[in-house]
Amino acid sequence: MRSIRSGRYLAAAALTVSLAGCGSAPSDESAALPDRLRDQSIAWHDCRSGPDDVVGDRLAAAGARCGEFQAPLDYADPAGQTITIAVAHRAATDSGRRLGTLLVQTGGPGPSRDGVTMIVDGPEGGHPAAAALAERYDLVGMDPRFFGASTPLECGWPTGSYLGIAQAAPTNRADFDRTVDAARELAARCAPNQALLPHASTRAIARDMDLLRVLLGESTVSYIGWSWGTYLGAVYTQIFGDRIDRVVLDSALDPRAPGPDLTRDTAAADAAALADWARWTSARDAEFGLGATEDAVLRTVDNIIRTVTTHPLSLGGVPITADMIPGLLLTVDDSDTSYAELSQQVRVLRDGADPTPGMAQKLALYADTATSPEFGFSATVANQCAERPARGVEDYFTDIQRHRDTEPMFGALARHLTPCAVWPVGPAEPATEIANRHPALLIGAAGDPVAPAAGQKAMRQALSGSRSTTLADAFRHGVYLMDGARCVDSAVERYLLDGALPANDEICQRDRY
Repeated sequence: MRSIRSGRYLAAAALTVSLAGCGSAPSDESAALPDRLRDQSIAWHDCRSGPDDVVGDRLAAAGARCGEFQAPLDYADPAGQTITIAVAHRAATDSGRRLGTLLVQTGGPGPSRDGVTMIVDGPEGGHPAAAALAERYDLVGMDPRFFGASTPLECGWPTGSYLGIAQAAPTNRADFDRTVDAARELAARCAPNQALLPHASTRAIARDMDLLRVLLGESTVSYIGWSWGTYLGAVYTQIFGDRIDRVVLDSALDPRAPGPDLTRDTAAADAAALADWARWTSARDAEFGLGATEDAVLRTVDNIIRTVTTHPLSLGGVPITADMIPGLLLTVDDSDTSYAELSQQVRVLRDGADPTPGMAQKLALYADTATSPEFGFSATVANQCAERPARGVEDYFTDIQRHRDTEPMFGALARHLTPCAVWPVGPAEPATEIANRHPALLIGAAGDPVAPAAGQKAMRQALSGSRSTTLADAFRHGVYLMDGARCVDSAVERYLLDGALPANDEICQRDRY
């Protein structure tokens, strides 16, 4: 599953729809499309494009077929330029009891055709919870516009240059100015794509999703989305509320957050997740030697930052400066395996030792001068910049300084600017305001560091007909089909298979299969 950290992370209000307070509100947006788009057929084919197509291999093994369709670049000009959207489809295996089509969006934003395999195979190559979904639903995954096998939006950003901004925590003026200069360089590389940039918004992707519904011949579809996919699902319910049936949103974002300031309010949740890791590793002091109490482990981390501030490290040939440390301490998974990897990484930072293989691979990306289109960095930022206008450059530095005392570890990382602050174009239309009564099931972890609890609550309030199931004492991003979340899996299956939402919002405890 892609986390929203996979990238770290003007004009007229055309086709604006205000549905505040409505339930299943009708929309005629797709009805306005020309016949050549509404009447096109998807030619399904083998998902494997060649011998090295890993995603295609997984999809083929899951029994999926792939195809493409054309969508307007600009829905305000539906007769104009079109782009290609790539999709994958796997038919329900129990056709006699088929419930319909389930669209699967794995987050990011990023390629999601292989969301089909998430349901068929589970995230670790097999999971009992989703078997009935694969039997009863046609499963469909869509690579959003500009990602994966869809029409690309590639600005040629060197991987290291992007990570130097996305994972930086600049607390002083000199470091901040370096990130501004780097952001200007990346934004300039996107200037040749100005015709595409304003149309990378989630609102445009939701319209693509509805066009796909038309081409599949469905009057309504159901939906499950993780992370950024929760926002896409919410936007779809707002614009096309009469065309969506059952909706599951895993690790819901605050509906006001997506855009240039996506991570602005995540520092406290990041710190809480780091404290949970510190508790875990303190109980294993004999193995990791980072401290026998939570406070002792966190003091070790603070000492690392103080040391690196005056004496930068070189690990695996990569210079490590203090503004890089918070980004290296982010965690989105509270499993024993993930926490052990983080403990080993912190020990390397403390000792200045040779990095572990996994850490060396991560650090190599910071020094990578090549472009890595498979990561979709420029498309991810284009989506954010198309969502909402950015603040002024100086506002970001002021914001960081204002929160230095209350957010000492992660504040600068969460609040610093992205290339959106110096982007060559503004959004084509306002962001969608989420406020409707469409039923939905919201699931998530109480300690999610990426989608903090306050943001999950904001989505629950915006979707007033929804119910929430929260996994207690969990510090992870994504809970469905994850080990230890059987109560969540059961709630999802009851809803998607039987249409039964919980009577009230509920909190459940971790358990295992």
